[in-house]
Amino acid sequence: MTFDQTGCSDQKPGSRMYLLGVRIDNLSMQEVLEKIRGFLNDGRQHYIVTPNPEILILAQKDKEFREILNNADLSIADGVGLVRASRMLGEPLKERVTGVDLIPGIMNYESGIRNKVFLLGGRNGVAEKIAAQWPAVVGFSEETDGMELFARIRQCQPDILLVALGAPRQEKWIAENLAKVPSVKVAIGVGGAFDFLSGKIRRAPVFMQKMGLEWFWRLILQPWRVGRIFNAVIIFPSMILREKIKASK
Repeated sequence: MTFDQTGCSDQKPGSRMYLLGVRIDNLSMQEVLEKIRGFLNDGRQHYIVTPNPEILILAQKDKEFREILNNADLSIADGVGLVRASRMLGEPLKERVTGVDLIPGIMNYESGIRNKVFLLGGRNGVAEKIAAQWPAVVGFSEETDGMELFARIRQCQPDILLVALGAPRQEKWIAENLAKVPSVKVAIGVGGAFDFLSGKIRRAPVFMQKMGLEWFWRLILQPWRVGRIFNAVIIFPSMILREKIKASK
């Protein structure tokens, strides 16, 4: 399936940058919500990606994945590591826009977005718990393939599809299957956001979020993630530093 980049064509110069060859759109949370409102009303299908340091590292070895990221209608920085990297390279991003923070903005009618949302992915009933909390959710499924899934989504007629399968699986799923669910105007890969929104995993205290220490909080709660956390807090910054040194020569 081929995607165009027209969803980003109206952005002003300087509103995007590239980190390790992956495009990041330099938008605030409010600007992202405004973009989504526009996407819901322009009659076309769009997909949004939420890169973090782990995703950028994965994209270095997976050309297909990198192309999917760069062809997204929006690519928003879900990770304080990206904000810090942008500052190191002299092109500071406005702010971090996480999937966990974005989803309530999408599903809260006060945001001005009137929609029907379908939740795809998550495990152990987390999507069902979220559905019980938000009237905007019209359906959910932990199953990710089969004709029954697509029939169910088409029956629910959602405007927004939130896909929580982890990277790069969720982005590749969207690229392959978005056209099969024509009612969906916006599809977003949201990683582990369902776990936080359902209460299955507690999010780091606000002061730790502001200090960029969510990785430490997750290490305490999920020590088996140590390899992924090492990539995010050690490997990724070292890759950015090499980019900065290379650019200065």
